[in-house]
Amino acid sequence: MDEPDDRWIAATAAALLAAEHENVPVEPLTRRRPGLPLETAYRIQAATVARHVAAGARVVGYKAGATSKAIQKQWGVDEPDSGVLLDDMVLPTGSTMHRSVLMQPRVEAELAFRLGSDLYGPDVALEEARAAVKEVFLALEVIDTRFTGWQITIADSIADNASCGRVITGPTVPMDAGLDLAAEPLVVSVNGTAAATGEGRAVLGDPLLALVWLAGRLHRFGEGLRAGQLILPGAVHASLPLEAGSTVRAQSPHLAPVELRVR
Repeated sequence: MDEPDDRWIAATAAALLAAEHENVPVEPLTRRRPGLPLETAYRIQAATVARHVAAGARVVGYKAGATSKAIQKQWGVDEPDSGVLLDDMVLPTGSTMHRSVLMQPRVEAELAFRLGSDLYGPDVALEEARAAVKEVFLALEVIDTRFTGWQITIADSIADNASCGRVITGPTVPMDAGLDLAAEPLVVSVNGTAAATGEGRAVLGDPLLALVWLAGRLHRFGEGLRAGQLILPGAVHASLPLEAGSTVRAQSPHLAPVELRVR
């Protein structure tokens, strides 16, 4: 397969933005270009994010995706991916979201971080990652796809900003040296009924290792994680359908709950 040129990447980014604005999904990229290199998919993602920023959006953090076996099995992938969080994606707990603003939304619960210091380099140690975290909180990530029917590969997901739609943030608590995030159990309920459970260790064995992975991936492009940024390390359970009329809540023993209402 010929390497896509800059014009194709720009046109693809424009098509993804049009799909988002018009709320009409498009055919997955890998249907037309089987074997699309992941680095090319990240270039499409970067071009799409750049257009959002040019239109006034602000980068506020990053997400790692497909970091748990449950998610990898659900989507048929075998490695993580990453996306960029923009300020207009982020909502506080208790927010109401209209189902109609997204195309094929699903929801996941995560143990999320706000950084207190920069994290940069190819070989970040786990203790460095822990020390960089200022606050931890529960989050609900609403994933969505601009491609038809969720029939996507990891390259499609990457190009589509790792399928990130919205992020609902719970109240933060200071990162405590005694807090064992790997052992923290999460329970997700939909309309008051438990729908999914998982522990922090479902994410790479320890959700802090997602920071290590993200720092290494960004370093290849001369970038890093910055103080103040929000970081989503990935879901601890398989994603759930998100329907109008539902209230989704995630809770855990040591963190405040996070809740989203969908109309």
